[in-house]
This record gives sequence, C-alpha cells and structure tokens, in this order.
Amino acid sequence: MTGTTPTPTAPRPADTVPPGLPGLDPRHSHVLTDARGGSWHYLDNGPELAARLGPGVEPVGTVLAVHGNPTWSYLWRRLVTDAVDAAVAGAPAWRVVAVDQLEMGLSGRTGEHRTLARRVADLGAFTDALGLTGPVVTLGHDWGGVVSLGWAVDHPDQLAGVALLNTAVHQPDDAPVPAPLRLALAGPVHRLGTRTTRAFLETTLALARPRLAHDVAQAYRLPYLTAAERDGIEGFVADIPVDDAHPSAAELHRVAAGVARLSVPAVLLWGPHDPIFSDRYLDDLVHRLPHAHVHRFGDAGHLIAEDAAWTPAVLRFLAGVLSAEGSGTSGADAFTGPRGPSTSGLRPSAPEVPDPSASSDPSPSAASSESSPSFVPLWARLDARADDDGPAVLDMSDDGADGQPFVASWRALDRQVRRVASGLHGIGVRRGDRVSLLVEPGPTLTALVYACLRIGAVVVVADAGLGVRGLTRAQRGAWPRFVVAQRKGLAAARALGWPGVRISADPLAPPVRRALGVAHELVDVARAGDGQPLPPEPGPHDEAAVLFTSGSTGPAKGVVYRHAELSALRDAIAAHFDVGPDTGLVTGFAPFALLGPALGTRSVTPVMDVSAPRTLTARAVADAVRASDARIVFLSPAAILNVVATADALDDADRAALARVRTFLSTGAPISAELLGSAQALMPAATAHTPYGMTECLLVTDVTLDGIRDAATAPDDGVCVGTPVGGGEVLVSALDDDGAATGEPSSAPGVLGEVLVRAPHLKERYDRLWLTDLAAERDTPPGRWHRTGDVGHLDDQGRLWIEGRLAHVLRTAGGPLAPVGPEQHVERVAQVRRAAVVGVGPAGVQQPVAVVETVDGARRPALAPEALAAAVRAASPVPLAAVLVVPRMPTDVRHNSKVDRARLARWADGVLTGGRMGAP
Repeated sequence: MTGTTPTPTAPRPADTVPPGLPGLDPRHSHVLTDARGGSWHYLDNGPELAARLGPGVEPVGTVLAVHGNPTWSYLWRRLVTDAVDAAVAGAPAWRVVAVDQLEMGLSGRTGEHRTLARRVADLGAFTDALGLTGPVVTLGHDWGGVVSLGWAVDHPDQLAGVALLNTAVHQPDDAPVPAPLRLALAGPVHRLGTRTTRAFLETTLALARPRLAHDVAQAYRLPYLTAAERDGIEGFVADIPVDDAHPSAAELHRVAAGVARLSVPAVLLWGPHDPIFSDRYLDDLVHRLPHAHVHRFGDAGHLIAEDAAWTPAVLRFLAGVLSAEGSGTSGADAFTGPRGPSTSGLRPSAPEVPDPSASSDPSPSAASSESSPSFVPLWARLDARADDDGPAVLDMSDDGADGQPFVASWRALDRQVRRVASGLHGIGVRRGDRVSLLVEPGPTLTALVYACLRIGAVVVVADAGLGVRGLTRAQRGAWPRFVVAQRKGLAAARALGWPGVRISADPLAPPVRRALGVAHELVDVARAGDGQPLPPEPGPHDEAAVLFTSGSTGPAKGVVYRHAELSALRDAIAAHFDVGPDTGLVTGFAPFALLGPALGTRSVTPVMDVSAPRTLTARAVADAVRASDARIVFLSPAAILNVVATADALDDADRAALARVRTFLSTGAPISAELLGSAQALMPAATAHTPYGMTECLLVTDVTLDGIRDAATAPDDGVCVGTPVGGGEVLVSALDDDGAATGEPSSAPGVLGEVLVRAPHLKERYDRLWLTDLAAERDTPPGRWHRTGDVGHLDDQGRLWIEGRLAHVLRTAGGPLAPVGPEQHVERVAQVRRAAVVGVGPAGVQQPVAVVETVDGARRPALAPEALAAAVRAASPVPLAAVLVVPRMPTDVRHNSKVDRARLARWADGVLTGGRMGAP
C-alpha cells in the first residue's frame, strides 16, 4: 500500500449535528447502530415528509446518498430539503437518506482501517439496519460514488437507478493517478497532509467555484477539527488503488465490471474543472453506462454539489425513474421524453472490467442500412463514382509546379478513403470511437471524414475560430479517443493536454514527432490499410458526428448527429438546390466544405483562412470557380463582405468565370439585401439565396434575393428568412410579459415568440448536456422539435421573420421588445453602419439604448454626437434612453457578423451608471 498505515484512535459513537449549520435543519440528523456495531450518523427527510404530507402518503422511493473524502453528509443538504419542498408542491415524494461513512463525518470512529470492500459491506449493513427497501436510487460523489455503486451492484432487486457526481470506477492503464492524489499518497506527505494537518481537507474545500462562504466551509470542517477525527481522511486516501497489487484493487474491478452490467436509469452530473476526476473518468463511465443521461455544468469543478444548481436535475431524473418503473422497462429511454441518449450497446455480463480502448466492433445495429432500405449512407455517391477519373476535390492552397491546384479524382479519393478507413481500424479505431479532426479543408480532411464515417467512428469538428480556450473546452468536453491534426493542432494538443491518441496528418521528422507525442502518421496509417478489408458499415441510428456551435450565443456546445440526420441533410440540399454530378461546389463556409462527395459532385475551398472568413477575396472565389467549373458558391456573410470589398481586383477572366455561377448562397448569419445584391452583381447569372439554419439544424428555411426585396414592402419587423425547405416545419411559442416563451407553439401569423423547428435532418441531441436538451425540447408538440433560442414571427404567407435571440429580448415596462426591428430602423440613418439595441436597468423596466458603429468610424467609445443622436432617436420606433457609439461592434469569430448584444448590454449598463467609458 502506498502511503502510511493510519494510526488507530480511540473509538467513539456517532453524534447528531449541532444547530446553526447553514442550510441544514438539525431535525434531519439521526444516529443508528447496525447489527455489526457500526455507529452511524445520517440525514433523513423521511420524518419531515410524513409530517408535512400527512398520514397515508408514503415515499415513492429512497435516494441513498454517499459522500466522498473528505466531505460528509452535509454535501447533500440541499437535496434533503429540496426533495421535501418538491413533494409539498405536488411532485412525487422521495425520501433522501444521506449517510456519513464510518470513520467520516459525524459517524462513529472505530480506529480500524477500512478497505473499499469493507466500506461497501458497511453500507449494506447500514441499509439493513435502517430497514431500507426498494425502490432505491443510489447517489454518490468522489469515492462515495464507488461505494454507492458497490451497493447498487450488490442489491439489484432494490435498485431503481444510479446518480453520480464527479467520481471514477477505473484508473486507465495509460494515465497516471491524478497529481493531487499522487501528492497526498507520497510517503511522509500522506500523514502530514491528511491527518496531522488539515491540508488535504482545505485543498478540497478550495476547489469550490466560487469560493465557499466562510460558514459553509466551517460546516465542512466541523467533523475534522482534530487529528484523531481525521483518521478516516488518512485511511480513505491510503485506500486509493494505485495498481493491481493494492488491497482494494480487486473490489474496484468487481464494482466497475458490475456497473457495466447495470441497465437501470442513470444520470451523470459533472463538473469539468476538476483536477482529480477529469473528463477522462466521465468518458469511462459513459462507456460503462451508455444509456445514462450526462450533463456537464460548464463552470463547475470537483465540488459540483456546491458549484452548480444540481438538485433540480436529480429531481427531474427521479421523476423519470418513476416512469421507467411504471412502464416495466429499464434504461433511460423510458423516461426522458421523445428522445434520450441511444440505449444501443448496453454491455452484456462480463467478468472482466470492460476496457473501451480495447473494444471490438459490435455487430451492425439492428437499424442498419440493410433493414432501412430508404437510408442511403453518406458515402454512397462516392462509392458509385469509384471508377471515375474526373475531379472530386480540388485544393487551391496546393499549387503544383505548373501553377495549377492539386486535384484528387473520384477514383483516388475512394481509394484513399478505403486505405485510411482500414488503417484507422487497424490501429484500434472502432465504431463509436470519437476522432477529432484538426485539419484544414482539402483532400486530406475530406478523406479523413469519409474514412471515419465509413467505419462508424464519430467525427468531432470544432472550428478553429473558437480560439484556444474554446477549442480546449470543446476537446475536453467531447473527449475524443483519437485526434488527427496538422502541426499547429498537434502542438496545441500537446501543450494544453487535449485528450486522444495523436495522429499527424503530415509527415514529421522523428524529433518533432516525439516532441509532439505523435503515435502515428497518417501516411503510415493509410499505407497499412492498403488492400485490407473494411469492417461492417454503421447504420442510420449510429452516431456520426459531433459538431460544435460557433459560441456566438454562449459557450460552444457539441451537437450530435447520427448517420440518418446527415444523410437527410444531404438529400435536402441536393433536392432544394438541384445539385447533380456535374454541378460543382465552391465552399467558403466550413460546415459545407465536406458535402461534395456526399452529394456526388466536385468541391473546392478557395484560398482563405477558414478560421477568419474575412480573409476571402473576390479573386480567390473566381480562381476556385474557374478551377472547378462550379455552378454553386457557398459563402458566409463575413466572407461576402470582403469579397465585395475586393471586387475591384477582378479582371475580365475572373468576371467571366463568376458569370457561370447559377446559384449563390450566403449561409451562417443574417445578411442585408444590399450586401447580398452586391455579391450577386459579381455573379449576375446566379440566383442568390440566404438559407436560415443553425448547427442544430443546418437548413431550416430559405429565401432568395428577390424574395427579400419582395418582403421589404411588408410592414413586418425583423429579417425575412423565407419558408421551410427540406421537409422542415416551423412554429412559434409566444412570449409572455416577462419575455419568456410560454405560449402554445403555433403557426398563427404575427405572433412574436421563440422559433421552434423540426426536420428530418434535425440533430439527435446535444453532447453531454442533458439539461440543455430538456430545455430545447420543453413544451414542444409530439415529434422531434427543437427550441432554437431565436425569436421572430410568421407572416400570413408562412414566411419566417427573425427578430433576435431570446436572451437579447428587452423586458420593458410595456412588455417584451425584440431588438432587430428597432435596429433596422436605426441602420437607415445615413451615418450608421451597424446598430444594436440593448436593454439597461432592471428586468421589467428596462430602457432601450442604441449602440451604433458609424460609417466614418468612431475613434473611441463615447456618447453619440448630438446630431447623430438626434437622427437615431428620430429613426427609432421606440424611445431611446441613450445613443452610444463604438469603433467596432463585438462579434463572434466564426461569422464575424453576429453582434454580441449581451456584452454590449453589460457595457452600456455600466457606462450609463457611472462606469468607465472603455471598449465593450
């Protein structure tokens, strides 16, 4: 055993809590002695439930909550009281029993060292003495998670569900024990840090985000004031199995294997800012409990019970457990509404700990392409052109000796996809494994995407425009098993500790390869896969991709797509925009850069920095069109802005090439009719479209430039984005006086509310954001619907008008005010280039403020000059409390066009209440 043997201390019995601990009613505190003499302290809301609900009302079940080290049952105080309040309010009554483990908290001290197996047995003795019967939902945190799961595995007849906060049941062979635990286990530091001093306790309490209030921290310290009272802390640390020779290793393996056989409802609530239980351990639990609901609280850490509003999630989960019990089913699909995480892949009984890194391919899913004749996989058109020597993908950044771009034929692309697919499978990539691709658009990325999809790996795509912090959050959130990257991405992965076995997309010198921690080079992977057989194809209901949102409306979220949804998207685009084998695509917008092979037509990305759309020039677009003879051009609004600005550099040959384009699309963000018209003028034969969509549903509606001009005569506020396409539908949930979308979803015209969408190509779910999924599906009609967070209205022609984001709606004394309508009026002022209308002051009495970016450009933020302020006020349809000017609007990185109104609102509120006039 690493560390030191705990020093025996004098036995003492359990005790109840003293009065005055914040958030803990002493009436919930109880003591009990089990048949083996164990003296237990525990919290129990059962008596209060009986007193407040009256006779004859029995709890529907019990939550058995187990703390870790060095906390105690105080950790669960909120759930103890919130469960009572929920029951009084009419929800099902759940008894919560939160126990202090022996040697910990206010439970008895025996002076004995307790191994994991003994702690699991202790908990069984406690529940026997308590007379606990099912249904029971176990709840655990830290090492209490393992103990609670041990009880769960040993009591299958009583078990109704499992809930876990940051914990672990398996230490991967290829990863060291977390550094804080290694330090706590180290020789003389062990006793000094855990027992002699309060260092381990204080370090744990310091992990709270934000810092714990003094009285709360004191409550956590209460049971551990003396060295003798900290014996349990020392013993718990000593019992961490650091290797298979440890006395508790066998029990940990037993519990971990048993967890993989559980099919009861499960929920994993996680704080990602945890230096002990990182997302590595969450990923392991997800593999063992693939049916579990998972929610990562983005700002929470190890003490998630203090950092996040977690009790509503547990209570929501408990309500679902009842549904599963009542329906006679097990697993998550019985209780989460129309769509929960896939329950395919529940692991069979196995005596060994399942190791996700050594998993073999499962058999094809029951809903495979063979049993779904209408499903056509994304690579079908690539397969169909496997003998075609015509161009498939062009790389404009790779000019050959003759100055021409590199061209990959359909034959070559198909061969490379198969080589890479077989090679990836050969190094251990299996169906369901996540593979992060940090490779610039071009033939290499295209081959990688289709190779991964072909073998059932899940492609993780996060835009470089998220920046280092956003990319780090995305990589750790998705926790890919493999990462394929070019040198810059590999360097970031190495420096920032991104997860995944590293594969270099480019050949590297051996010293560089070693320095970057590269395990494989793609060229070697492909060479090894040459001529090797491919594994069975994935089916329509297998996961295909995790695409990250832009982060323009909050932290970037992972969006999970299955093969069925991606194939439906391909079909919607092909049908609506009439894409055929000879169409050709120029894709200056990253999400559409990989669609060419799926659509069966050649594609090219023009020379640009894909993470900075404003780097695209008109000349680069013309070069790409000429090289590919493309008839469709996809661009983002930010790219279009620079294309129009650089149009003077076009020569006659460039303009002749652009004149052959027949369809032009601006995608990703709103665009003005004027800018769209200026772009169309460069492609005079093209019909200009501006589809409306989002990462969660990439194509919802569409409108042409002519449609926008027709809509300009309508009295509606907002941006007209057209009518649904691709089998999509749109409804609106009306806003109430507080600006909340509470109305029954409807297609009635003229109703301002949150936009709801559904389509065959709508996402499957958010990744590891269960609560976000619930919010997006709240109060929606039957079927797969999604609340977009956009606000707008439908008109009497069925056209959708977008008026802003729900989070940006002003809550004024006169009711909710969407910002886009007033902004459009202000932007008609000649001196105004762009405007944002934001609210300042308390919700319910907010005052509108206009923040404008002028045509001439302000040198610094300031109150608007008198003449400009007067013109803006005259143009605005609502009274303005102030008019402010800024040199440049804060926008998102991916689109360079979505104004950050929330940031502007905070800035304006500060400035107008006496703060410094700094940059927003």
